[in-house]
Formats: sequence, structure tokens, C-alpha cells
Amino acid sequence: MERRDKVNYYLDLADVVSQRGTCLRRRYGAVIVKNDEVISTGYVGAPRGRKNCTDLGYCIRQKMNIPRGERYELCRSVHAEANAIISAEREKMIGSTLYLSGREVSTGEIILHSNSCSMCKRMVINAGIETVIIRDTENEYRVIRVQDWIDNDESLEGAFGY
Repeated sequence: MERRDKVNYYLDLADVVSQRGTCLRRRYGAVIVKNDEVISTGYVGAPRGRKNCTDLGYCIRQKMNIPRGERYELCRSVHAEANAIISAEREKMIGSTLYLSGREVSTGEIILHSNSCSMCKRMVINAGIETVIIRDTENEYRVIRVQDWIDNDESLEGAFGY
């Protein structure tokens, strides 16, 4: 049996973490790793004590036909990246890598062209995370230098979505 490469190993962990998600549209999992040690994990879900979309049986953004990447202030959930960052010490995150995996709830397929939303990008930047690796297929992924999010600030262009 061939041993799984490290990047896909951590992306597989993020995928398993995503299974705890409570979003009716998309399931994301995030794993923060530094020096080959898992620092923190996070998945999509409502703030502690509040009802999840799975409890309510509907998604307000879905009801309003809001495209992905837009109007996240209406979403009940805290995103996977944000939950992973909230659960970690900043000192441990400086220079770390965040692994992100997402799947469509309706089909179970990996989300194509996935990326962090603008709010999560800002949190990743401030957390001191150095690299974000996003799953594209079961074995392929993109490596994003967080410095690129700083240098190419999409918020200055007024662009929506991703």
C-alpha cells in the first residue's frame, strides 16, 4: 500500500472535520498545522448555543438565492476557517498552514474553485497564517501564499464572490 502524501493527509483530515458541519448548502473543514502538528480544526456551524440550519431545516441565503461568496452577514454559520482560528493561539498560528476542504451537501462532490470568503481571508491574514492549501479534487490542490491576499487586495476592487 502506498503511503498518502502529507498535503493530502491534512486535506483528508479537513474533509473528515467537515462532516461535523451543519450548513445545508456546503460542508467545509479546516485544519491548521505548524511544524507537522495539528494546532486546531474547525467546521461550518452556528455559534454555540444557537440553532443550526440543520436544526431549522432551511438556509436563509438559499431561500434568498444569494450566490456563493456574497452576503455572508446573513449566514447563521461561523465558517470553518474562522472556527479553526478561534480555537487556536495566535502564537502557534504564526507561520502555519491552513488546509481547507469543502463539499456540496446535495451531491457530496468537492466544491470546484473553492476559496476563503473575504471575511475569512482577513482573519487568516491577522492570525499570521502563512499558507492556505485548498482541495480541488481527491488528490489535487492549490497552494496560496497569504501574502498574495495582502498584495492583491480584492476589497479595493469591490468584487463580489470568488
